[in-house]
Amino acid sequence: MTTEAGHVRQIASAAGVVSVATLFSRLLGFVRDMAIAWLFGAGMLADAFFVAFRIPSTLRELLGEGALSAAFIPTFTRTATREGRDAAWDLASAVMGTLVVVLAGVTLLGVLLAPAIVRLLAPGFAEVPGKLELTIQLLRVMFPYIFLVGLAALFMAILNSLGHFLAPALSPTMLNIAMIAAALLVTPGARNPVLPLGIAVLVGGAGQLLIQVPAAMARGWRPRLRVAFRDPRVWQIARLMAPGVAGLAITQINVFVGTLLASFLAQGSVAALTYAFRLVQFPIGVIGVAIATGALPVMAASIAKDAVGDMKGALQGSLRLAFFLTLPAIVGLIVFRVPILHVLFERGAFTRPVTLLTAEILVGYALGLTFYIGNRILAPAFFAMHDTRTPVTTGMLAVAVNIVASVLLMGRFGATGLALATALASASNFLFLFMRLRGRIGLLGGRRLLLAAARVAVACLPMAVWGILSQGWWDVLAVPRVLPKAALLLGEMAVAAALFAGTAAALRCEEVGWALAAIRGRGKRTVGSAPNF
Repeated sequence: MTTEAGHVRQIASAAGVVSVATLFSRLLGFVRDMAIAWLFGAGMLADAFFVAFRIPSTLRELLGEGALSAAFIPTFTRTATREGRDAAWDLASAVMGTLVVVLAGVTLLGVLLAPAIVRLLAPGFAEVPGKLELTIQLLRVMFPYIFLVGLAALFMAILNSLGHFLAPALSPTMLNIAMIAAALLVTPGARNPVLPLGIAVLVGGAGQLLIQVPAAMARGWRPRLRVAFRDPRVWQIARLMAPGVAGLAITQINVFVGTLLASFLAQGSVAALTYAFRLVQFPIGVIGVAIATGALPVMAASIAKDAVGDMKGALQGSLRLAFFLTLPAIVGLIVFRVPILHVLFERGAFTRPVTLLTAEILVGYALGLTFYIGNRILAPAFFAMHDTRTPVTTGMLAVAVNIVASVLLMGRFGATGLALATALASASNFLFLFMRLRGRIGLLGGRRLLLAAARVAVACLPMAVWGILSQGWWDVLAVPRVLPKAALLLGEMAVAAALFAGTAAALRCEEVGWALAAIRGRGKRTVGSAPNF
């Protein structure tokens, strides 16, 4: 077995349980979004809620799916490897105690500065009476979620360092369950119909934290908090994390740019962009977060042992697996975009024109899917080497690309142009990161990656043809009831997936076996992937 294949099977085993848990969470997220779309459609209430929720949601993604883990895991792993178990747990206690103080301060500032934050993110809301004020109120209600999700993210990093992935991967389901309950049970009878959703965000955040505590205690963690602003190890993590937020936040920063500009477009544009990006976030979570979560402990352990070759093998295999899974996802999202949105959201206040607008936007976002996920794999590779400057530099260049492209495209294509600009920015960031990483650790098998991607693209052709033809033969939109609609759509998509898998196997794509390893994965720690406590 090659080094690349060996490492990617190790990563896939860990990624398997993350994918399954994330899939469950994302499905619940769709149920949540269906309820919100039914209640609020793409009007003022939806715009206000999504802008207010975007702040804590983004912090959750940066902390829980990126920056904190990228900074903590290499330091925790190195401490455990070189200094032993007690030193590693002392580090965890110091980071947790310090984080409690920092998050409390950030939460207080966020509540006080909510008016300025909303005016910065959505200045166009001031033109609609009551819209700005409602958004500010919702943001103040939801901002304490950052405190809860920050601590939950630290538990996620600790457990992932120890090779446990199930509880952290399931934690986001707590948020979705709380919001679904609020949307279905509380909201219909409320005077302010979106306020219960904001309260549910806090309940869900508490659930995300508490669900991980038993798993941490079972592995040796004890609630001994120590505020340690002078601890050099805490400062090392802070130095890695602070610019790491910017490096991993590029996709979200680009989305924020789109939100700001969309606030000046027709009412409902922000909501339509949000619904479209929700669909793209599904494969980002199921594929990208899972692979990155499995890869980071392996890369960190390789760097701790000065095994750069092992790190390159893990990185190359992770990228190939990402290409194999994302290219058919792009084809599926584009070909089936209208029936997917129709089945998921088109009811109540979410009308056919909103479906068609969101479908156009979805094409723009989907074209950048491979690069969104690729960036989640490449950026942590720098963090594993304790290099946080490079992702920040390339990220800022990508933001500049996004701003220029957004201004140029929104005039002609409206909200769809903003989505296309986000995809272009992510593609530029991926290329910047890849070239800089190649300069750091040597050749990354670029030609092999391109050839592998080309084979996957060829394997996507039969599923694309089937998707187009099947919609002409059996129109999902013409079916009168929801369940038959969903069954027909799932059937068409299942045939498309089978065509892709069969063609990929016929083309002898090695990634087929890797994907099966991910499906069979149980999330168990493999040799060398985490410190043995």
